Amino acid sequence: MKIVSEIRGISDPYSPNKAITKRTLNANQLTEDTLSADVIIIGTGAGGGTSAEIFAQAGLKVLMIEEGPLKSTRDFKMDESQAYADLYQEGAGRVTKDGGIGILQGRCVGGTTVVNWTSSFRTPSLTLDYWQKTFQVKGCSKEDMLPWFEKMEKRLHILPWQGGANENNTVLKDGCDKLNIPWKVIPRNVKGCWNLGYCGMGCPTNAKQSMLVTTIPEALEHGATLLYQARVERLLIKNNKVTGVECFALDNSKQKTSKKIVATAPYVILACGGINGPALMLRSKAPDPNDRIGKRTFLHPTVFSFAQFDHEISPFYGAPQSIYSDHFQWENGAKGPLSYKLEVPPLHPAMTSIMLMGHGDQQVADIAKLNNTHAMLALLRDGFDDESEGASITLSDDGSPIIDYPMNDYLFDGIKRAYLSMAKVQFAAGAKKVRPAHQHGQWFNSYEAFKAGFKDLEHQISNNLVGSAHVMGGLAMGENKTVCLVDSDCKYHYLDNLWVFDGSVFPTSIGTNPQLSIYALVCKQATVLANKLRSKSVI
Repeated sequence: MKIVSEIRGISDPYSPNKAITKRTLNANQLTEDTLSADVIIIGTGAGGGTSAEIFAQAGLKVLMIEEGPLKSTRDFKMDESQAYADLYQEGAGRVTKDGGIGILQGRCVGGTTVVNWTSSFRTPSLTLDYWQKTFQVKGCSKEDMLPWFEKMEKRLHILPWQGGANENNTVLKDGCDKLNIPWKVIPRNVKGCWNLGYCGMGCPTNAKQSMLVTTIPEALEHGATLLYQARVERLLIKNNKVTGVECFALDNSKQKTSKKIVATAPYVILACGGINGPALMLRSKAPDPNDRIGKRTFLHPTVFSFAQFDHEISPFYGAPQSIYSDHFQWENGAKGPLSYKLEVPPLHPAMTSIMLMGHGDQQVADIAKLNNTHAMLALLRDGFDDESEGASITLSDDGSPIIDYPMNDYLFDGIKRAYLSMAKVQFAAGAKKVRPAHQHGQWFNSYEAFKAGFKDLEHQISNNLVGSAHVMGGLAMGENKTVCLVDSDCKYHYLDNLWVFDGSVFPTSIGTNPQLSIYALVCKQATVLANKLRSKSVI
């Protein structure tokens, strides 16, 4: 069966006849073992892709290094099994140390921007204020960030979704209306969206304005080079400077080969996220006098509630996320009890079969009703309280990251309240049955029955389905060196030529989907740095 791009003749930006393809290098096929540039960027997601475009347009010789494969329009076939294996960290199987939280992260050229659901929010002002007061972050107030948000919104065509809510999102809207809870339309980074609903598997129409189809091709047009299927094993450090990066090629089964590549540049950008970034710094034995690398990594732990309706929901079709409510997110300000944002996830069969946490006849019956099933999620805002310290990143024997995220009473208190809020909204919208995503959760026929039965559920590790698609922190930004590793310009405090341009610099989670926050912050910091390098006559 022909895929969408073939049917409609959609152009693939990396097709063999495109000039920029000559500057994309598979590490396995590289004939040389050394490379050089003015700027090396490790990672090609929201931070790496944004900074690559800015540096290349400034005339700098840029080398982007990506661990994942180069997959593009012709490869996106809206197939779950292929997409999870090709595009996600650990085949969409990355979890915390105790298995309590599943983590979905992109692992391909373009990173998570290729597989996310396109929701694009500005950093909440309460978050920015909290960073300024608690971590001495400078130059990131709401007023400071406004022009950078506007610039990246224009660059990536970010606008409130105009296509209308699908039935899955309409449930959230209708339930909020019945309960007089405010809701809003989600801004999305799409252009000419076909409303297919398979955003998590790569966009086959190039409508999603990910780094894969926007900033990375633009950087390549301006002379940048992309090296993919290359794992950066360590930074080479001497006299408080990064002198180069040591990479190993990965084969098509994602296994490390013996082929080593060393890349050198006077300036290095770390942009591989809040898990892989700290892990790389630990492997490199980077200077860290206060033992802060990998501390306070945040995940927005997310819980789910299922509902069944008499009418068709088709939760696998249409824009995955288009409605949200922050009613519960900021009702106590920045601190206080753990709070949460309400959104909905799409439900595709393979992932849903895992999320339902069932087995046997009951799971077969539930999956058979997928067309009439709705899901809601509560995105929990971690990092704003002393009892919410997030994860710590350490290394396994082979150097891969271990994510240790303790699930304590403070987190479970937020989880319990979130379940009740979601169920109340779903029943208000007309749900006939609601079930918490809990190992021992049952279907309840009314909100009163839900509340009564919910009290009997035990909330502990692995009983609750807890996931995350947002990784932040681990290399915190700020002038307070006792807790922060990079300054307010995102330069690493203890290395003269290393900057960190991704969500790992966030001192807390942000309380909303983070991609636009990364785009804007990196646009600001990379522009400042590019101007400095031009003035130093690097080019």
